[in-house]
Amino acid sequence: MNARTGSNAPARGLSGLPEDESAAVADLLRDARAWLQEFAEEGVTSFAPHSHAAPSARTQAQTPSPASDAESAGAAPPGAGQPQIFAGAAPGERPELAQVREQLGECTRCPLCEERTQIVFGEGNPDAGLMFIGEGPGEQEDLSGRPFVGRAGELLTAMIERGLEIPRAEVYICNIVKCRPPGNRTPLANEVAACRPFLDAQIAAVQPRVIVALGKPATSLLLGRDIAITRLRGQWHEYRGIPLMPTFHPAFILRQYTAQNRKLVWDDLRAALQRSREAQ
Repeated sequence: MNARTGSNAPARGLSGLPEDESAAVADLLRDARAWLQEFAEEGVTSFAPHSHAAPSARTQAQTPSPASDAESAGAAPPGAGQPQIFAGAAPGERPELAQVREQLGECTRCPLCEERTQIVFGEGNPDAGLMFIGEGPGEQEDLSGRPFVGRAGELLTAMIERGLEIPRAEVYICNIVKCRPPGNRTPLANEVAACRPFLDAQIAAVQPRVIVALGKPATSLLLGRDIAITRLRGQWHEYRGIPLMPTFHPAFILRQYTAQNRKLVWDDLRAALQRSREAQ
């Protein structure tokens, strides 16, 4: 019996829906608001309408037609040759981060340069044991020139400083591409290819003992295949002989801020820190 009405009719909530359905709708609205807030903070103010019209010959010639998410993001298929390490240092010589940044210059190697405010190279300890790699800069990063400084960056900083109890400045943080993709879309293969030698050079310069890959796109790119981050996170892999720990992107945690997700990321980061310290 409905305690409020004294009848056997099901309780009603939002817009006259039964209470269980009303709660589900409220959850969806809450998630939608969180998504919209994140998009707004990352500078995404509109979405291009979907068109069923066939693309023009010029568009077909200029726009890659990815066969998969990993391929569109520049992930090489398993067994494909890795990009050459940065050529700014002598063979076998450890490059300096300043050398890598100088060689990158005011890069115009791909179309991402056309809309960026500034390059977001990376920052942190040049001898860091832990290296965090994301997918690409967002709006706040594009404006500041620093990686992970928006809401997701604030959470990453808290995860490092309050969770791992080490200063953010003691790790190294960068992204696969150094310029913000329009609308924060996943980088295209040619964009990743242009930046990949500089990412590899950053890794060679820092020589981290452990890499933490933040989110599905970054993990897919580094592992060379499309992955499901919910299944792969927490499992050890390698990139160029360096142990790699995939985990959720901080933006995902902000959207799905549950005790379980926070614990999973915490477990991943503790495992990464422990392995880094064991390798000292």
